[in-house]
Amino acid sequence: MTADHGHEAGRRPGPPADAGTKRRFELLRQMLRIRRFEEKCVELYSAAKIRGFLHVYIGEEAVAAGIVPSLEPGDAIVSTYREHGHALARGVPLEALMAEMYGRITGVSRGRGGSMHLFDADTRFYGGSAIVAGGLPLAAGLALADRMRGHRQVTACFFGDGAVAEGEFHECLNLAALWRLPVLFCCENNLYAMGTALARAQAQTDLALRAASYGMAAWPVDGMDVLAVEDAARQALGMVRDGGVPCFLELRTYRFRAHSMYDSDRYRDKAEIEAWKERDPITALVSRGRADGELTDEGLAALEEEIAVEIERAVEAAEAAPMEPVADLTRFVYSERT
Repeated sequence: MTADHGHEAGRRPGPPADAGTKRRFELLRQMLRIRRFEEKCVELYSAAKIRGFLHVYIGEEAVAAGIVPSLEPGDAIVSTYREHGHALARGVPLEALMAEMYGRITGVSRGRGGSMHLFDADTRFYGGSAIVAGGLPLAAGLALADRMRGHRQVTACFFGDGAVAEGEFHECLNLAALWRLPVLFCCENNLYAMGTALARAQAQTDLALRAASYGMAAWPVDGMDVLAVEDAARQALGMVRDGGVPCFLELRTYRFRAHSMYDSDRYRDKAEIEAWKERDPITALVSRGRADGELTDEGLAALEEEIAVEIERAVEAAEAAPMEPVADLTRFVYSERT
């Protein structure tokens, strides 16, 4: 984090040369970009400019920001339908993501996927899936393919606590351990599978313990502390990449908003939500930066301004972009070979 970023037009606020300060500043940038992007999506959805389903990541930003940048460019990512944060942290262009929210042809999935089905081959981002636990078999397959080719790539698989109740979870963890597949399993435990509390659906609520029963290293992490997440990710990735074995992280986090924009969120106590908001990962890192003298109000304002401009330009580009022609409706659906 930094004491003076400058406000010249087009100049990106940046941290000083100190490695630790620079690292924390970039973590803050990642989380703020995710938070502000999703807040804008909520606003646009409420204005009926974004349609379909929308599941936002607000409150869980520390998980994506702490894990995804620790991956190497050749690594693969498999996500869920709550995937905007993972995509942004991976480097998928924000403008292409916003266009996808609008269903425009310039979107990352040509407007065909929308919020729940982002895909970007250039960054090996294998997108989200509407099927709970549906990404786990894909992750196992990608990891197996990389290993058979002799590559050192890791596949990071993100899923929620609800996926732990599905058969695919147990099948894939068993195969990953048995075949020594290079998968980093990232369970984003936000305590609710849609509207069902973890304790009402799972007899064993220590999800890391359940993963450890398959013979892999597994441990819980404070998913509201981006520095703790980053440290755990680096340790786990070292085990997967160098040790050739899968690893499991249970990221204990919380979503501040409802499961989706259609959800009335009547299953959670408002006091519980407010208590978790006191642990906001962005606020925590900002407070630390100020206390350590690494971040000033001017520096934070410059970063917020940079992100706001980027998002507004993405909205303008999305609104100006065309929809896919009706004539292309069956393109990519049926083979074009004759």
